[in-house]
Amino acid sequence: MKKKVLLAGMSTLLAFGLTGCGDKADSANGSKSSGDKQTVHVAALESAYGKDMWNKVIDSYEKANPKVDVELTVDKNLEEVISPNMKAGKYPDVVLLATGRKLALTETLIKDKALEDITDVFDMKVYGEDVKVKDKLVPGFTETLATNPYNDGKTYMAPMFYSPTGLFYNTGLMKEKGWEVPKTWDEMWALGDKAKAEGISLFTYPTTGYFDAFFYSLLLEVGGPDFYNKAMTYEDGIWETPEATKAFEIVEKLAKYTAPTTVANANDKDFTKNQQLILDNKALFMPNGTWVVGEMKDAPRADGYEWGMTALPAIKDGGDQYAFTFFEQMWIPAQSKNKDAAKDFLTFVYSDKAADIFAKAGAIQPVEGISSELSGDNKLFYSIYDNGAKAGMGGFAATDAVEGVNMADTLFGTINSIVSGDKTVKEWQTSVEKVSDQLRAASK
Repeated sequence: MKKKVLLAGMSTLLAFGLTGCGDKADSANGSKSSGDKQTVHVAALESAYGKDMWNKVIDSYEKANPKVDVELTVDKNLEEVISPNMKAGKYPDVVLLATGRKLALTETLIKDKALEDITDVFDMKVYGEDVKVKDKLVPGFTETLATNPYNDGKTYMAPMFYSPTGLFYNTGLMKEKGWEVPKTWDEMWALGDKAKAEGISLFTYPTTGYFDAFFYSLLLEVGGPDFYNKAMTYEDGIWETPEATKAFEIVEKLAKYTAPTTVANANDKDFTKNQQLILDNKALFMPNGTWVVGEMKDAPRADGYEWGMTALPAIKDGGDQYAFTFFEQMWIPAQSKNKDAAKDFLTFVYSDKAADIFAKAGAIQPVEGISSELSGDNKLFYSIYDNGAKAGMGGFAATDAVEGVNMADTLFGTINSIVSGDKTVKEWQTSVEKVSDQLRAASK
């Protein structure tokens, strides 16, 4: 199970007093001048994409900008490498580290108002190109709480590698049966009845955690972006509105079409058994992200299996369909000593040269037209927004910690109990509104 880079709630505030990692971090953090050259430190999380792509991007940037030396730190435990130096006042100049990680370093800096305002970066030209950063980006990626965490019209985090989510299915089975992918929820229910008649469940899910992207998309469909942002910022009564009620009722009905073994296997140990239901043609759709293809690459599957992915069905014919996307963020610490140079580098990561290097490693940025350069399953997945789906982005606003209160557990974790019948949707809806009230009082 791949940990997603966005939600997981805004975590408890952490101190920087982590264990030091030796001389490597000491020499790599902070900035200095080397003769006529300026040295900029870039710190990046090493993920499944590997280290090599960062080395290539840095080499490319230094060739394009010979007045800069870039010191690079790439580590799977990046927080543990850079935090001791940050505590000592030695900050990297640019950092690739998303929200939603266990140590919550990025969330800590957000809460401490310790990120640099980078709104101006998007009006700057990409280093070495005659085009502004904002004109290279897919619309919407810099207008969410994931990049504008204070909801103040300013951008503090730049969107980087992203992964669309949606409902995954077997294209081969749909072709074999002559079934159309549903465009509306009414069509979804009709297909569910057809599938049930042939012993196939309409729906399954790996764990309830996968309902984050699903529910976010659903909220956008029932109420639009303004309604969605009100829910994400804990507006009083928002979860009791007709729009929210519609979303809860859709999940309630979907529960009746869910594969009977789903709840028993919806845990971190057995979740692949639920994913296997799609590969075995025992269920039609499941919410997931693009990583599922690699995760299940060695799993057995039905003859003629082909991965398919679709946005959520629309509420009504002609209505908006949403596919939520998770993405990593790159930012500049407010205490960076080379902010102008850091901003120059930040523009370069959206250059054609850098985007090509990243894409070859499987790290796809929200750059216009990049889906045309992809192949195979990735071309299908990343073209979802070219085929009519709207991109949903941004999770719940940051709050102070409230003991015993967790929106993710209440909003998503309860779904097992809805599917099993142990809780009613009304009880679920009431509990979500109560948690929203508690978090609103703790909002920054």
